[in-house]
Amino acid sequence: MSVQILKPFKLFHTMTKLSMKTPGTKFLATALLAFLFVLPMSAQRIAYCDVSSVLESITEYQQAQQELDRVAAGWRQEIQQEYDKIKSMYNRYQAEQVLLSDDARREREEEIMAAEQSVRELQKQRFGPEGDLFQRRRELVQPIQDRVYAAIEEYANDRGYDFIFDKSASSGMIFSNERYDVTNDILERLTN
Repeated sequence: MSVQILKPFKLFHTMTKLSMKTPGTKFLATALLAFLFVLPMSAQRIAYCDVSSVLESITEYQQAQQELDRVAAGWRQEIQQEYDKIKSMYNRYQAEQVLLSDDARREREEEIMAAEQSVRELQKQRFGPEGDLFQRRRELVQPIQDRVYAAIEEYANDRGYDFIFDKSASSGMIFSNERYDVTNDILERLTN
């Protein structure tokens, strides 16, 4: 046993030998023992930061978001034009269906279905989970996010924080005291 742990036991033992006949003295001795065990323990330092707010204040991030929005709008327009072509093909087929032979009808239906499949594939390629937009976002935004997280890690190490939570993420934080908000400090580090 270390000296720190032995001291409370000696003190408790001495107090128990004294007058322990009253309940108040027993309570006081127990409280003192608990206090002496807790006193040497160090508390964990916790803070939170609104990472979304930090990112939104960075000009590079805003420009990256604008670029992503522009690219996505262009791809949406491209896909909409393809769907409009398919709709036009279908309307033309509906108007001419009565005049077509069975083979010609089947051929047109297959052509329309192939065009629909092609547009769905294009949509998946552009906007799917590993699609072009996702890859473009990774190229533009990832370096900025890495810089922000490096600044947060450096701040935590410099200030001795054990944890820093992201307030903007769905981390399940129910309550947070504003005195622990380090968002402005992180912003300051990034601008210096």
